[in-house]
Amino acid sequence: MSDRLLTRLSFAFVISVAMLSGWMCPQNAMAVDPDPVDSVAADSSGSGWSGSDSAVDVPVSFELDIQPILAAHGCNAGACHGKQRGQNGFQLSLLGFDSDFDYNALVHQSRGRRLSVLAPESSLLIQKATAELPHGGGRKIEPHSKSFTKLASWIRQGAPRRLNDEPRLESVKLAETEFSLSPSAEAQLSVTAHYSDGTEREVTELTGYLSNDATVVAVDEQGRLKAGPIPGETAVMARYMNVICVANVSIPRTEKLPSDFYAQQPRRNFVDALVYEKLAQIQVQVSQPAPEHVFMRRAYTDIIGRLPSPEEARQFLDSDAADKKAQLIDRLLQQPEYVDHWANQWADLLRPNPYRVGIKAVLNYDNWIRQQFRDNVSYDEFARRLITAKGSTWHNGAATLYRDRRSPDEIATLMSQLFLGVRLECAKCHHHPFEKWSQHDFYSFAAYFGKIGRKGTGLSPPISGSEEIMFVSNKGEVRHPVTDEVLAPQPLFGSAEVADRTDPREALAEWMTSPDNEYFAQVQVNRVWAQLMGRGIVDPVDDLRSTNPPSNAKLLGELAKHFQETHYDQKALIKTIALSQVYGLSSVPNETNQGDRLNYSRHYRHRLRAEVLLDSVALVTETADSFSALAPGSRANQVWTHRIDSVFLDTFGRPDENKDPPCERVSDSSVTQTLHLMNSRQLDNRVRSDAGRAARLAKSDKTSAEVVQELYLAMFSRRPTAEENVYAEQLLNAAGDNRRAVIEDLMWAMINSPEFIIQN
Repeated sequence: MSDRLLTRLSFAFVISVAMLSGWMCPQNAMAVDPDPVDSVAADSSGSGWSGSDSAVDVPVSFELDIQPILAAHGCNAGACHGKQRGQNGFQLSLLGFDSDFDYNALVHQSRGRRLSVLAPESSLLIQKATAELPHGGGRKIEPHSKSFTKLASWIRQGAPRRLNDEPRLESVKLAETEFSLSPSAEAQLSVTAHYSDGTEREVTELTGYLSNDATVVAVDEQGRLKAGPIPGETAVMARYMNVICVANVSIPRTEKLPSDFYAQQPRRNFVDALVYEKLAQIQVQVSQPAPEHVFMRRAYTDIIGRLPSPEEARQFLDSDAADKKAQLIDRLLQQPEYVDHWANQWADLLRPNPYRVGIKAVLNYDNWIRQQFRDNVSYDEFARRLITAKGSTWHNGAATLYRDRRSPDEIATLMSQLFLGVRLECAKCHHHPFEKWSQHDFYSFAAYFGKIGRKGTGLSPPISGSEEIMFVSNKGEVRHPVTDEVLAPQPLFGSAEVADRTDPREALAEWMTSPDNEYFAQVQVNRVWAQLMGRGIVDPVDDLRSTNPPSNAKLLGELAKHFQETHYDQKALIKTIALSQVYGLSSVPNETNQGDRLNYSRHYRHRLRAEVLLDSVALVTETADSFSALAPGSRANQVWTHRIDSVFLDTFGRPDENKDPPCERVSDSSVTQTLHLMNSRQLDNRVRSDAGRAARLAKSDKTSAEVVQELYLAMFSRRPTAEENVYAEQLLNAAGDNRRAVIEDLMWAMINSPEFIIQN
């Protein structure tokens, strides 16, 4: 062998060793400019990239080819290298939202040892992905697969950051977005990516999929849908890079309803027509109308947060008026309890931590919220007053919002969720994994709150007793956390120009409450619907996004339109829903709707809200509650801070005051709640109180039949059945001098019954 040949072989060996050890960076070995905006020469067509996958020698794009491979195989997922600190020293941006960061991590970090241009298949990136070298994530890419070949081609071409005239990914579309499948049937999703130069590419194999309910419809890694064995419906998300599209999949019942079934059903307003239309599509039959006493009890607890008294129950049940339900709803909407019941629900969303902002500020805030409901302030005006609040926390309770939330990013997260139903929290750190919102979107939205100034001593937990004044400063900015760019205030979509306004929040309030902003009306309509119907059209109620579609989009849209047309009058909205036929349906299922939890073919049972249940106990036992920091006889719905102790309210799910609003209550029943009702000394004392209902009835000259009827009207808002009447009368007639003890035992048993605790 000649000396010259030996020299060449030795030089090649040294270069290879240097590349693998990281001594020589690949960009130097590849003669590639280390600037992360390198490009390769364009091909004969004038472009450096082709949407076709057919040829390995076609220039490969990092953003359009390599990042989709990493995303499709889970390399940049939250459980792998996309987590906050990466995995084993190698970090990628979550789901590829930051291309520059990912390129730098692959090509420049660790002295470039992850890539080998002289031997692409031996690159650490490929060796790990194919499990040729030990890899905690196992084998992600099969050797010599399309993904393998594409990665190797990119490395061989010099691992460029960009190509000449490289197009942008503009949209991703499903060939079909609506599927109706038979039980256990299968179907294939087909996904196409569209680019700024007019090209398109079939990307089904590189798309990630997620079913909102895999028990109804499952989806595999190739986009193959598999229907479950029972009727139902769900949404399936398809994500290609940071672009998302959604397919709605339903499994109707195979047994058909009579074609004229819904044509014969009563319709009270547009709500019924839209619910019936959806139910007809999935071949589900509505339950029978609820008995009158069930409707009455439902309306009382939903609208004013208490049970009807025995006298009120008799009046409704004995009325022969054709419009008595409408009369009842009108009367309830005028009751003072309406204010406390609905203000209490909004206080959950707005109530700050008293240990942070001070107890006086919390009291003023709570009073402000209740006053808005007393004045029946329209919802859009209510929102504007909160968004633009300023002044002293001791004089304008709404200003307390900005005492609790002190940085623009905190305020942006709260405001978007409250008034738009958009959960922006994820976009604070990275591109939202289930939506279109980016970090730029988040911090541009937060910039509307950049000029909020504060005068005072600030916070001093756990006391924070001082006054603080909110004002609009002439300075203040919000910067992008990655680029450090100062961002101008921008809404999430559309336009909300600040122009010459001294307070940017005024422009935001106008944009947010504009009729063109469909999110604003929809999120509040959805909240009210959920309170009255047991489940939101979108669930969770404040999570409106394409990957969490409404169960009835037409219904949500028409309710929002109605809300706008009535000038955002919540009472008008409540009345429309409460007078619909579907609101008055029974919760008892039939053979067709036993599995329905989305389409309101029946009323959905749920436990009474903690405050409603406690006020109901006070009403039926005729014993007043006693809360610290409240006047004697105050109701649970009037409690203005969770620092007021109540074991009962805590047991039945009122939020922890130390958690961030919006506070989400736990609506599920628990063993603790059952044990509390059975064993609480306070509850037992109320039943046995000398000033309570049991003692009064025992001392009265009422007959056993009259006592039994009053108990059932008070507890269940109905008269006893014949069997119940005979049994209870026998107990009372045989009691003799123990009449009071028997009444107390009956009351205790009725309070512990599901009929008392659950709204049917």
